[in-house]
Amino acid sequence: MDSLQFTAETSSNGVVERDFTVAGIPGVLWSPASASSSDRAPLVLMGHGGGTHKKWPAMPGRAHRIVNGCGFHVACIDAPGHGDRPRTAHDEQEIAALFRAREAGEPEGPVVVRYNAHLAERAVPEWQATLDALQELPQIGADGPVGYYGLNMATAIGVPLTAADPRITAAVFGLHWPDALAATARRITVPVQFHLQWDDEHIPREAGLALFDAFASEEKTLHANAGRHKEHPRFEADSAARFFARHLTRSLPVPALS
Repeated sequence: MDSLQFTAETSSNGVVERDFTVAGIPGVLWSPASASSSDRAPLVLMGHGGGTHKKWPAMPGRAHRIVNGCGFHVACIDAPGHGDRPRTAHDEQEIAALFRAREAGEPEGPVVVRYNAHLAERAVPEWQATLDALQELPQIGADGPVGYYGLNMATAIGVPLTAADPRITAAVFGLHWPDALAATARRITVPVQFHLQWDDEHIPREAGLALFDAFASEEKTLHANAGRHKEHPRFEADSAARFFARHLTRSLPVPALS
């Protein structure tokens, strides 16, 4: 098993932020500052969107809501070709293809779906190795509850990860096409919260609904908001935190998040 190495630590607003690496994969772990090393709490794995990275402003913002609102740990790693990780020749080719489609006014979906599927093949085993290492920490543990939170590209990675790893028992997904994911989504039975932008200019409404419909979960909830692709409301991060509070620690009261 690859060990986890902490490389930096800061603290703010009741949250400890620790940078780490696992087998050369850079990541960050957010934890409650008030917790002792022997206090165990659930873990939420959080993916970032395409073209961003583990510390993109939305990531610590969502993490702080979960840490302070639920008392959980949150971990995020840089996806292949993102953040502190170098791009391969294949990464460069696909990014160039995306920009060409954008400049020509052509649909971006076919390029994004293809590239994200390739990234998921690389990222899923990396996430599993990271989870193995994180569960060695006494404050997380090998049998503790685990959730997954990821939109956009992080849904393309999170759906196959959740389908492959039974340690993940609740997941928040959304803002992605069904093309490469629907068949895998049919293997997922854990509770799912799914986010959709009703006026998404990239993902047709019917496509988003098709992916939601594909999940085999007995409990799945659709959160549809008016607005375009990048107008996903910030308050949905609070609803995601409440979702994880319900499903990862049912004995805890659902937090009232501001």
